[in-house]
Amino acid sequence: MTSAFEPVNKQAVASAFSRAASSYDSAAVLQRDVGERLLGMGAKHRGEQLLDAGCGTGHFSRRWRELGKQVTALDLAPGMLAFARQQQAADHYLLGDIENVPLPAAAVDICFSSLVVQWCSDLPRALAELYRVTRPGGVILFSTLAEGSLAELGDAWQQVDGERHVNDFLSLAQIDAACAGYRHLLETERQTLNYPDVMALMRSLKGIGATHLHQGREAGLLSRRRLAALQAAYPRRGGQFPLSYHLVYGVIYRD
Repeated sequence: MTSAFEPVNKQAVASAFSRAASSYDSAAVLQRDVGERLLGMGAKHRGEQLLDAGCGTGHFSRRWRELGKQVTALDLAPGMLAFARQQQAADHYLLGDIENVPLPAAAVDICFSSLVVQWCSDLPRALAELYRVTRPGGVILFSTLAEGSLAELGDAWQQVDGERHVNDFLSLAQIDAACAGYRHLLETERQTLNYPDVMALMRSLKGIGATHLHQGREAGLLSRRRLAALQAAYPRRGGQFPLSYHLVYGVIYRD
């Protein structure tokens, strides 16, 4: 994403995450850390009805139910939603898009959406939809990736073939601008995960469905020869292969 309005192939995104459903939880180390922090930012809210917007495998739907919430799990990926249903993660399940939530206005007290809105074409529209379905006095909690995420991988690919092969994410200023019409707060954090080699790094991304590019998948990207070239170009730190994330946590208050 280089702007707030870059078209995303939603069907391709849904397919990528559906394929990752069975492997997601074992690979989603960062996602669990981020989701727990975001959950903590709204856990004391007294509202009972919660929308988990982009529920994935239902891990956080289940966490919210443990806190006594009535949870509706929404996801764009049929495979993810089926997995969440199989796990009995939520009270209700909806197949749908955050940019067009299939719920009436003022339907829930809390919207929770962790590391999902970076897959939207239009962040302001996504936030407006979450605001629409939240009741006055409610809260919208979201986390997303910002500009600078996956920088090491993009730089290494640039050396291999002149292309970055990673998604461009919105800047912090663009994310803040998307929230400007609401009473809100933003917090930022940087995290770096380290891997023993590039294959382990790429498997981790594949395991969470994040190898999909907004403009479409790139077939044959990881031949053995190209993987060796990528490993040779990749920056090392203490013998490890780092991958950095620029994280943004947002709270929007529904007035």
